[in-house]
Amino acid sequence: MKLTISDENEVQGINDKTQLAQLETHLQMTNNSKLMEKGVTLRDPARVDVRGELDCGQDVEIDVNVLFEGKVTLGNNVSIGANVIIKDSTIGDGSQILPNSNIDGAKIGEETAIGPSARIRPGTILSKGVKIGNFVETKNAVIGAGSKANHLAYIGDAEIGENCNIGAGTIFCNYDGANKHKSILGDNVFVGSNSVLVAPLSLDDNSFIAAGSTINSDVPTDNLAVGRGKQRNIKGWKRPTKK
Repeated sequence: MKLTISDENEVQGINDKTQLAQLETHLQMTNNSKLMEKGVTLRDPARVDVRGELDCGQDVEIDVNVLFEGKVTLGNNVSIGANVIIKDSTIGDGSQILPNSNIDGAKIGEETAIGPSARIRPGTILSKGVKIGNFVETKNAVIGAGSKANHLAYIGDAEIGENCNIGAGTIFCNYDGANKHKSILGDNVFVGSNSVLVAPLSLDDNSFIAAGSTINSDVPTDNLAVGRGKQRNIKGWKRPTKK
């Protein structure tokens, strides 16, 4: 019986870890060549790994040291920065994933911006134009169009409306030690920096949370919530001295 093959690597034996690595590299380069033939820009084909299924739209750009796992779909005009990991996720048209970000089990809408160094965990759904900045983590969070969390925040078990602002250092406290609870924010909600939102909680449309507040009860529409101690200035205060 005669068998004709087009690539001798397909019938090579694997007897040690070195041969396994060599054939893995060959497979990755073959797959990456097919991506480039379809118009995908790979800054360095040798430093992009696809461990699953990757479907790309038109004019996609992928930088170095990027890993795709599971089933990943990239829309048109998507840009993926260096050192990014994406697993079982969909990235909408025109979105930008900045370096060192990690996306797992998420649906990312059109024209979003993520990172650098953001962590998007399973259950996250981002609508059009959402911005998730550096050192922001989301989990099981649905975020409406135009909303943004630009710095240093944790958003877990939350539903956030459109055009909301989540200030730097904001924490969604979703776990009481036994159960997870949800926070619901309406449209145009402003959460000041260094705020703590203790779920279960609802912040209605156009509500405003003062910076540094701990909020553990619902805030009605068009209300300002201040949940912090009043400042005291102690006259004549002297610093402790070393003994």
